[in-house]
Amino acid sequence: MIKRFLRKYWITLIIIAAAFGLYDYASSNSLINTFVFPSPADIGASFKRYFYPTMLKNLVATFQLLIPSLIIAILLALVLGVILGLNSRIREALHPIIYAISVIPALLLAPIALNLAPSFRSASLFLIVYNTIFPTLFATITGIMTIDKRYLDNAATLELKGWRKMTKVVLPAAMPSIVSGFITSLRSSFLVLVFAEMYGTQYGMGFFIKKYSNMGLYKEVWSGFLFLVVVLIIVMKLFEKLQTRLLDWTIDD
Repeated sequence: MIKRFLRKYWITLIIIAAAFGLYDYASSNSLINTFVFPSPADIGASFKRYFYPTMLKNLVATFQLLIPSLIIAILLALVLGVILGLNSRIREALHPIIYAISVIPALLLAPIALNLAPSFRSASLFLIVYNTIFPTLFATITGIMTIDKRYLDNAATLELKGWRKMTKVVLPAAMPSIVSGFITSLRSSFLVLVFAEMYGTQYGMGFFIKKYSNMGLYKEVWSGFLFLVVVLIIVMKLFEKLQTRLLDWTIDD
């Protein structure tokens, strides 16, 4: 496993090591502002100090908002996507409206949501759902519209209808597009969540970074930021593994 990992990512590891060495050299020789860009040793000491329980507690708070939001967004996107994908008349009537709404950036709506929502949690849920739903929704519509007609003809021959047709033919055939849309939206969902946490909560990784940034403690800011990046990479890799598992019939080994 280790050999396969090194064989696959050896160039990536070299780039990371080179960037780390360059940064360490620059900070050690005061070639950059060491107040804003502390040394790797200082960042490491901050990470060791705050990893447990502070960072883990804030990470749990972040996922307590992220996971329900993603579930709601996926369910809404699938329901609306199936309806719009299968019914051309409804699609023609609603698609322009949905598209017009989707072009409004979630960050632009953040101040409004944080002020009007009854709680920070509901505002954050709205922002993450809003940011996640549209790429997944459009991907679902496109996936259903581009299903090979032979699949539908075969389903009709086998007299598959209703829920069985949906779960056995329509959704599996559209799944590559749906998963791709969701993976795309997942990356930006972290950005929206962290942004919201910076301004309306007392927990979360966004709050952690904002708090120490306001205090001018950039060792903590960088340790929190790097920790969040590592978590995001792990989450994305897990979803990529899930994508490969779900779509193993479409992906070459």
